Amino acid sequence: MAQYHTEERGQPCSHNYRLFFKNVTGHYISPFHDIPLKVNSKENLFNMIVEIPRWTNAKMEIATEEPLNPIKQYVKDGKLRYVANIFPYKGYIWNYGTLPQTWEDPHLKDKSTDCCGDNDPIDVCEIGSKIPSCGEVIQVKILGILALIDEGETDWKLIAINVNDPEASKFHDIDDVKKFKPGYLEATLNWFRLYKVPDGKPENQFAFNGEFKNKAFALEVVKSTHQCWKALLMKKCNGGTINCTNVQISDSPFRCTQEEARSLVESVSSSPNKESNNEGIVYFGLGRVRCINMFVYSSGSQ
Repeated sequence: MAQYHTEERGQPCSHNYRLFFKNVTGHYISPFHDIPLKVNSKENLFNMIVEIPRWTNAKMEIATEEPLNPIKQYVKDGKLRYVANIFPYKGYIWNYGTLPQTWEDPHLKDKSTDCCGDNDPIDVCEIGSKIPSCGEVIQVKILGILALIDEGETDWKLIAINVNDPEASKFHDIDDVKKFKPGYLEATLNWFRLYKVPDGKPENQFAFNGEFKNKAFALEVVKSTHQCWKALLMKKCNGGTINCTNVQISDSPFRCTQEEARSLVESVSSSPNKESNNEGIVYFGLGRVRCINMFVYSSGSQ
């Protein structure tokens, strides 16, 4: 039985679309703050919130600055953002998402990269064969990590696999990805290097010369970002515009009641945006893409 459920508000592929989260009892929660980082006491078993299913282009993300942090589509310069297809790839080449209860502090310089954090939860690239839905919470094993330097900020990318993947038992560390999925890490490095180039930006850079660090290193990074999140929720650091409203963190000064959480969600429009067009054609480098019900499907190539 799923521990978490989602509720849509607004029209998919529009500025007002939001995907809110509920726990197993049907109460609204913040996926950022209320979903536990770890599944249980096991050392390497974590909850992952899927924001972008593999092969899709819509840049969906947790709204860190909004109450209860629903998932929304990223907007830049007033336009919904879609990632370009980088030859020979179609959209995102993994299931992309984040670990809850983590935060990359933009005021804290990382000793490994000499750059501050990007002000977001830590990102995850899930490499299994299944494609979950946007908003699905899955359990993953962490295998390694890549240190992307994005416009001068540290933007860690965890490599993980769904524990329910048929081949999950083969994967224990980053070398297993090299062994059982040859070329995947090289493709990952290339994708992150180039994905902003179609927007007129330079290639991204990496710490450690683009070397993927192993599981032990990755777990230390997760531990550090979890500590930063704790400081954020206890108001022990400058969170800036991050919204820390939560329902379940008992000693947090940002905790709200279930009734207050319901009122926050109900204040968000649930009606379609008349100005949106959820079947708009968006053109990318390798073809045109049709946006239907939040997902992006290829409809031909050039």
